[in-house]
Amino acid sequence: MTSPAIALTDIVKRYGARAALDGVSLTVPSGQFVALVGASGSGKTTLLKTINRLVAPDSGRIVIQGDDAAGQPAPQLRRRIGYVFQEIGLFPHLTVAENIAITPRLLGWDASRIAQRVANLLGLVDLPSEMAGRRPAELSGGQRQRVGVARALAAEPQVLLMDEPFGALDPVTRDALGRDVRALHERLSLTTVMVTHDMAEAVLLADRIVVMKAGRLIAHGTPAELAHDADPEVTALMDAPRRQAERLRAKLGEGA
Repeated sequence: MTSPAIALTDIVKRYGARAALDGVSLTVPSGQFVALVGASGSGKTTLLKTINRLVAPDSGRIVIQGDDAAGQPAPQLRRRIGYVFQEIGLFPHLTVAENIAITPRLLGWDASRIAQRVANLLGLVDLPSEMAGRRPAELSGGQRQRVGVARALAAEPQVLLMDEPFGALDPVTRDALGRDVRALHERLSLTTVMVTHDMAEAVLLADRIVVMKAGRLIAHGTPAELAHDADPEVTALMDAPRRQAERLRAKLGEGA
């Protein structure tokens, strides 16, 4: 039986008296796209960051692709895992190519391999090659986030983590980039975990949705499975995209 890409067991993280994570266990099979959802403060971003040890849990076990995360230095672990920040986080003084090349350079790749990887990634994230020499300030928000995705994929990771990656983008750009990220997930055979507040985004992009509340995992399943969950809070979350679609249809019908 193939080992899961990510296995979290009884993860606890406290900040003073508050439990940000209260005994969370989650297994993500290789190749699956998982969306973490829940209200603000539910623990989803904290959980995401425990996977690559940006947050160190107080207790529990994290296994990434069969390796105990605690058994290797955190920087070494992070170089194996792609991470797309909510704030994008590009270095403003570096060019697009230099931003993308950061992790391969840290891993000691030679210059020709790095140049080829940068060129390939610009194509993968649908950016023209001439953008390689530009700086982040010269790009639109959507272009910067595409560079952020390329940077996360630069060292050929098999696991990709994304923290509200499309939250600051306009709706059209957000939709296009979401579809492109899903296509990359499939093309590169990634295991992807994404935090989002947008339930429609979660339903459209994810194979499985994990619902969190007060530091606990309260439900998980495919969008179709969660649509019939008995928990009223899960039902309310899953009904949100449907209610929005109905209001949109009504509004558009009024203008017809």
